[in-house]
Amino acid sequence: MSLNKTKTWKVLLVSLAAALSFSVLSACSSKGGTAADNSTAVATYKGGTITEKAFDLDQKIMKFLSPDQAQYLQIDAFKESILKQEIAFEYLAGKATDEAKKEAKKEADAQVEAMKKGLGKTYKDTLKQQGITEEDIHAYMVRVLTVYQDMLLKVTDEDVKKEFEATKGDFTVANLRHVLIGFTDADKKERSKEDALKLAKQVKAELDGGADFAEVVKKYTDDTASKETGGEYKDKPLGTYVESFKKAAQTLPLNTISEPVESQFGYHIIKVESRTEKTFDQLTDEQKENIKQSLASKSLESFMEKELDGIIEKINLPKSSAPADEKGTEPSASPEATKAAE
Repeated sequence: MSLNKTKTWKVLLVSLAAALSFSVLSACSSKGGTAADNSTAVATYKGGTITEKAFDLDQKIMKFLSPDQAQYLQIDAFKESILKQEIAFEYLAGKATDEAKKEAKKEADAQVEAMKKGLGKTYKDTLKQQGITEEDIHAYMVRVLTVYQDMLLKVTDEDVKKEFEATKGDFTVANLRHVLIGFTDADKKERSKEDALKLAKQVKAELDGGADFAEVVKKYTDDTASKETGGEYKDKPLGTYVESFKKAAQTLPLNTISEPVESQFGYHIIKVESRTEKTFDQLTDEQKENIKQSLASKSLESFMEKELDGIIEKINLPKSSAPADEKGTEPSASPEATKAAE
């Protein structure tokens, strides 16, 4: 059973050695270096500009940190989305507190060292291939982490408690079992939604008829992670599961067999054996920190959605030189590129 893939700020912004997501990019403008930058402005906003040279440097850093998504930088819509996010990070970093900047530098130092250790002997050669320096990477990280730290420092203990009360069901710990009838079977062959649902109903009928859950799991499940444990997941907060699975596990009467529950992975037949609600005082420090990170992330999302357009004065991004398709037009953004940009 795959757990919820929602990334926290810590994953997105601190685990840079594992490559940053494109959704958290910041500008490495001329402020981060010593050379004069007289290149054309590709964007102007209240209080500053992003130059063509600075944006080009950012793209090189992106390719270094996330090479699997570098192809999307040939798509104009994607590049503009990244540029807008770059503006947001420049703008917000400029308004951050000194405390946030201090913490960001400390964290960036640690992340650069972790990256160097992870890449080993290939570190310098990889930087050289991309035409960037360690100072460029460090400045980039400081900019991003400054925004992260500033958002985080604004979250109060009262905010954390309030968010817990609003989402306390996510912290309920449950022991449960499930059978997954996937949209891809054990042989990696695609299975239609209709066929998956038909088989899921068959599984439910067998379980309702008294079949042993563990035996049914071994016979049918496509969840390799729980196949050998009879489909069991023990002592997991329900918030770690994907949304539809979580909701079903929160409300299903104990020790009953659910109807097929659809998720992006397929259909689940679920049996919840126990549920234990948590109080705020019972949360671990890590769980409280995760709530803070979630609230910080929501603050950034809110800024992007509601305030960013109001500070942008002009976008002057040159068209991409991406190769035209057979119809003579530039390729449109793929669903993957659109998702990454968002």
